[in-house]
Amino acid sequence: MSQPVPDDTRGIIAPGRMMRFVAFERHPAPPQLAGLVDWFWSVAWDLPRGLSHPQQVLSQPGVNVSAGNPPPDAVAPPPGPHPLREVVTGVTTRLATRVLTGRGWNVAAKTTTGGFGAWVDDVRRLTDRAVPASEVLGPAIAGLAERCDGTPPAEVARRLGEVLAGLLAGRDPARVELAREVGRVAGVAERDRSVRRVEELAALAGVSPRTLQRMFASCAGVSPAWVIRRSRLLDAAELVRAGDSVDWAAVAADLGYADQAHLTRDFTGALGVSPAAYARQMKSAE
Repeated sequence: MSQPVPDDTRGIIAPGRMMRFVAFERHPAPPQLAGLVDWFWSVAWDLPRGLSHPQQVLSQPGVNVSAGNPPPDAVAPPPGPHPLREVVTGVTTRLATRVLTGRGWNVAAKTTTGGFGAWVDDVRRLTDRAVPASEVLGPAIAGLAERCDGTPPAEVARRLGEVLAGLLAGRDPARVELAREVGRVAGVAERDRSVRRVEELAALAGVSPRTLQRMFASCAGVSPAWVIRRSRLLDAAELVRAGDSVDWAAVAADLGYADQAHLTRDFTGALGVSPAAYARQMKSAE
């Protein structure tokens, strides 16, 4: 099994290698989830006995609501297949590893940064945690994975979207709009490399830095400064994953770092290797 590498692979480490083992798709979010869910994504795999595929991910700053039977986030989990279940995975601040074995699938809604605040009042409590979805969203989502087992991924995404849209009906409209506003402001930080400081982002949002901090803590689960840094790291990883010769000082300046040393420090802290070593690894992996 092999697929073309998507144009945008931010966060997926060695996407070319992943596409040799995993069927990966993205599915559009329905209009009623606009501003709250970026997209739905799906993966499926069927590996021969004795073969495993360790997949690392440097997560984007959103929450994932999933249905399927993926392995837990661990370097050496027990072999699959794993139980069918529904999971809410908060923003993951470290490098995550999923070791795929056997046969399995997973479909998830990837929220905007802050978008999950439309469904819960304190997203921060989910940061770096994976929680049974029914504990967070209630019984409406329970059993979805079992009911959808064997269903095409696009249909699973549609049903998951229906559940999430239905749950919004019971939420305070002001809270839903606050989540959309955080998503809009975070989107600026994620796309505009000229935004380098929280004060600049707060000015664009028309609020004080302290208010922006509270908005992000409640709806996104992480600080605006963290979102800016993570977005720049994802950009850097995407720029260099092919392993071509890179002018690191120019990349650092382009991504808003004070100098190359700051980029190297943040990159190494997040991925465990320097940018140059990462580029070499990606060249051999692709």
